[in-house]
Amino acid sequence: MQRTLDSVIAQNETPALWVIVDDGSTDDTPVILADYAARHKWIKVLTKPDRGHRAVGPGVIEAFYYGLDQTDWQNFDYLCKLDLDLDLPQEYFATLMAKMEAEPRIGSCSGKPYFRKGDRMVSEKCGDEMSVGMTKFYRRACFQDIGGFVREVMWDAIDCHKSRQLGWIACSWDTPELRFEHLRPMGSSQKSILTGRIRHGFGQYYMGTNFWFFTASCLFRMAHPPYLIGGLASWWGYVRSVIKGEKQQDDTELRKFIQAYQMRALRVGKSAATAEIVRRQTGVWNTRIPATEQTEEPAREALT
Repeated sequence: MQRTLDSVIAQNETPALWVIVDDGSTDDTPVILADYAARHKWIKVLTKPDRGHRAVGPGVIEAFYYGLDQTDWQNFDYLCKLDLDLDLPQEYFATLMAKMEAEPRIGSCSGKPYFRKGDRMVSEKCGDEMSVGMTKFYRRACFQDIGGFVREVMWDAIDCHKSRQLGWIACSWDTPELRFEHLRPMGSSQKSILTGRIRHGFGQYYMGTNFWFFTASCLFRMAHPPYLIGGLASWWGYVRSVIKGEKQQDDTELRKFIQAYQMRALRVGKSAATAEIVRRQTGVWNTRIPATEQTEEPAREALT
């Protein structure tokens, strides 16, 4: 947490307001946060009642909205959902805002997460067509347009697909000024990393992911840590959800949109399929977004 705090404070462009939600810490977190808030007036700490257990996915978004609902977030140009287990490069926020100002259709973006393994940094292999959940940077107009985040596992992929459905661009870049260290590997859990992978499989099912696309994705994941069993655990999480008849997200049209994209990606690759969607949805964006929002020079007020 302190590494995240220090890396945000060291940014070339710090947030106009940083709301940190403590939702049940039992260690020295409240004392540390109070110290940072006292030294930096743009840091605001909120204490949320402890739910009594960790709830990855729904709990994360529950905490996010607890903070968001207590701010005038509609008055900001950008907002960022940021986890407290990241070490960000100094130019991180400034680079993202510059890229968004250069392309008005970018509604959500991020850098790329890496984790440390011994003396080397290992990529978490996140696709360019997604903004990553641990540091999801949003144009406020896009966040409002998609209706915010769903309160379930896979919220951080559903929002990207919804953005593209409505004509926005969601993306991430793997450049030195945007590579950050994820201090807790993706898909981990309070129980084990395999539990996290199984949860990921359920999330893909909940989102509406096509079975064959996800099977191919799991085969790809088997070649990355944790080797073999990581992909198998994710695949089993999906299949188990099918067998149990678990609920899927209610947005039927979005599920169809996602599945059509995924089947196209199996044929031509994700990059080409994403580029096709971005081109195809240009007309959707042009008819839905006022011309003034497409061309005006945005300010650089960010809520984190």
